[in-house]
Amino acid sequence: NTSSSSLWYELAYSEAKGRIRKGDRTWQIAFGSGFKCNSAVWRALRTINPSCEKNPWIQSIDQFPVDVPRVSTIR
Repeated sequence: NTSSSSLWYELAYSEAKGRIRKGDRTWQIAFGSGFKCNSAVWRALRTINPSCEKNPWIQSIDQFPVDVPRVSTIR
């Protein structure tokens, strides 16, 4: 099940982009199979300096988001 780990990977992406600052709140929502769901509100205790932290995105953060060219419709 990779959906549960993707929540933390997305948070690491936001930290690496410098989008999370001290005092910011993040609402984490997760849905599982059947009627399973959960949510939590997290408050950042400090501002993260991406270059000084271990982050799974640090080697490739400048490559994302990817530019997608305009796509023509198929007829």
